[in-house]
Amino acid sequence: MKVLLISANTERLVEPVLPLGAALVAAAVRRAGHEVALLDLMTRAEPEGDVVEALKGFRPDVIGLSVRNIDDQEMRSTRFLLGPVRSLVSLVRRHTGAPIVLGGAGYSIYPESALSFLGADLGIQGEGEAAFPLLLHRLENKLPLAGTPGLYQAGTGPVATRSFSNSLDGFSLDRDLESLASALGEKEIWFPYQTRRGCPMDCSYCSTASIEGRRLRKRTPERAVQEIRALAEKGIRRFQFVDNTFNIPEPYALKLCQGLAPLGREISWRCILYPWRVSEDLVKAMARAGCWEVTLGFESGNESVLRAMNKRYRPADVRETSRLFQEHGIRRLGMILLGGPGETLASVEETLDFADSLQCELVAVTAGIRIYPSTPLAEVARAEGAIRPDDDLLYPRFYLARGLETALPELLQAWAKDRPNWLL
Repeated sequence: MKVLLISANTERLVEPVLPLGAALVAAAVRRAGHEVALLDLMTRAEPEGDVVEALKGFRPDVIGLSVRNIDDQEMRSTRFLLGPVRSLVSLVRRHTGAPIVLGGAGYSIYPESALSFLGADLGIQGEGEAAFPLLLHRLENKLPLAGTPGLYQAGTGPVATRSFSNSLDGFSLDRDLESLASALGEKEIWFPYQTRRGCPMDCSYCSTASIEGRRLRKRTPERAVQEIRALAEKGIRRFQFVDNTFNIPEPYALKLCQGLAPLGREISWRCILYPWRVSEDLVKAMARAGCWEVTLGFESGNESVLRAMNKRYRPADVRETSRLFQEHGIRRLGMILLGGPGETLASVEETLDFADSLQCELVAVTAGIRIYPSTPLAEVARAEGAIRPDDDLLYPRFYLARGLETALPELLQAWAKDRPNWLL
């Protein structure tokens, strides 16, 4: 079959993002024997015209549409990003009768409501690398769709429960992502790479379990090193590990860094750290392996607020973790998440003072927490009447502790005035 995959994201919320998930699916579909074209709208000056041209020139039998972002997660001036995607679906409908299949991280959080809102035919929640080729086989041979993992059908709902691959070694990139990186034409692009999926940490507000599941699944360190070395040999020098928690489990992270050490002078990379039980041995290994920056999502400097978020670390853990990275010359991006259950103006001030004391090279502050379905935060919000019992949360809803509506923005504006390295 001829398959057109479209990465619908055009938003540079912080910086341009390469469509890693869509590229992995494209490679899997190609290995299954299908002809594939991948269109990344981020790289296109005229997305609509390029979509029409691809539909007319390639004449696909199936269209896969990757949905990365539902909104910008910004409470002050929220942008709902599915409107343009719905227009894209309508555009595709006007030029082809081929079935449209949704996928991607954003879609996986809302498999039923997003499918209904966007007006597509089918959707795959979770890993598309295995499920999408299986769906194509069944469509091509006119077989029943039942049993396709994670499949949703318009007007029907879930067709089969999702499943998770035990190993990520079978999910490898083809040529697509390298070509898209070149198409962006930006020297500062960070090439995404994923060594692990799933997160068992159960933070109260997090949507990762809806996207990747709780069970941690890995690519073998040897395979990861082999692929990164091959990319480096092609001239790619900057990598972004998109794992949710690079340091968990630590023995895995340590082995990965030891494998990357010979490349440490050729590449630089950054990652996201869970600031808990981080040893100096790991930090040293990361520095030798070329780590340039870590994101420390410590969220709060108040112990009560951290407990409400179901964090396993405490401010003392964050301070020690930050100190280790500072001593070993690795930049720190501190992330603060304000306004959750139990937050007060006093706890906010405590967090700001704490973050200041860490002297991170950059601090990013979010005020108000996006409420995602199937999370403890959603349960709290419903119990407090902050959201309706029947709200599916597809349209952005935010939690902000009562009493902070006016005081919090004023405090943050005053705080950031003399701190140019703080991003609000």
